[in-house]
Amino acid sequence: MTFATHFHICAFFDSREEASQVLAPFYREAQQRGERNLHLVSDPLDAHRACLTAAGIDVAGCEHTGQLSLRTWPPEPGGIDVDGLLRAMDEATARGGQGLARHGAGGFEGLRVMSQMGWAVQHGGDRLDLLEYEARLNEVLDANRRLAICVYDLAPLDGATMMDLLRTHPLTMIGGVLRENPFFTPPAEMLRELSARRATGRRRGRPAPAALPVPARSRRAE
Repeated sequence: MTFATHFHICAFFDSREEASQVLAPFYREAQQRGERNLHLVSDPLDAHRACLTAAGIDVAGCEHTGQLSLRTWPPEPGGIDVDGLLRAMDEATARGGQGLARHGAGGFEGLRVMSQMGWAVQHGGDRLDLLEYEARLNEVLDANRRLAICVYDLAPLDGATMMDLLRTHPLTMIGGVLRENPFFTPPAEMLRELSARRATGRRRGRPAPAALPVPARSRRAE
């Protein structure tokens, strides 16, 4: 798929191991194109390295050359600091930026970001803050023209939250297939809705639409 218009992907998985296996072609494509992979990881870094190794990624070699960079995410402990997270992502994805993406080796023009987001729904964070962050992140990624995939664990998500998260991402990966998201809501519209929810004290939006069809697992993103 050519990423010319959209840069923000959402993906849901049952386990970290499944995520690494399904996303391995996405990471390898970055290597083949001479791009860097920046992984923003809420798991212990060594556990993430082990998952990538099991998925067939040369973790040690890629880290040595700077083609793979692992960083702890979120950068600061605590709740969902929307503005702080957006600043960190802007620094990470800005062309020539020296923020989270700094790796000590040059020569890579492109960048792909994988961000583990399970922490944001597992520790009592405000769901509207999370949705605001995801909606506003589109502007950051569009401005910097960097591809980022937000990875969520399915277990802690209820149906309404999952569909709201889908609505903040123009692209989605389900069953390993990357596709345009028909439920994407433009950020300005989504932010107006979130503001209205805050004003009325609601934490959930309109009824969820029918679930996206799940493609056969034999297909994978390429």
